[in-house]
Amino acid sequence: MEAFLVSIVVVALGEIGDKTQLLALMLAARLRKPVPIILGIVVATLFNHTLAGLAGGWMRQVVPAMYLRWLLALSFLAVALWALKPDKIDDEVPVPYSHLGAFMVTVVAFFLAEIGDKTQVATVMLAARFDNLVAVVAGTTLGMLIADVPVVLVGKLAANQIPFKAVRIVAAGLFAVLAIVTLVAS
Repeated sequence: MEAFLVSIVVVALGEIGDKTQLLALMLAARLRKPVPIILGIVVATLFNHTLAGLAGGWMRQVVPAMYLRWLLALSFLAVALWALKPDKIDDEVPVPYSHLGAFMVTVVAFFLAEIGDKTQVATVMLAARFDNLVAVVAGTTLGMLIADVPVVLVGKLAANQIPFKAVRIVAAGLFAVLAIVTLVAS
């Protein structure tokens, strides 16, 4: 249960103001089809975070526990610093909208945007930290939806109301706490 709850909180906070949340906002504004966009986010996130979770589980198996603890702590600190940097997305780049429809455009765009993103890196680290792939992937996916679904449903109205700087500071603090807990709790 701890893996699930920590994963939700870490990714929900880490996603606020992230490039994939901005992508969700852009897709919602341009495609105006919330249900296929939300379903596309679910599918892309499940696939991407499952792969990230498998990578984290593999790391837990091959990296000796003493080194893994330090690697995870340093990774959490790096993501804490990364969380302080605001993401941007270029509004001038058109969203490819083909015959595939809003669902497939969202699946492809989200999957690609999530590669190397801080929430994907967080998923790798959480899966390496907790020996429960299903709980981590379910938690990170739910965290992603908690942050992205309101943006898709409310669109640009919500973007102006979110205190992104404060949320980035809280997320960075949470990642820093995870780094400390990782060092102390093992």
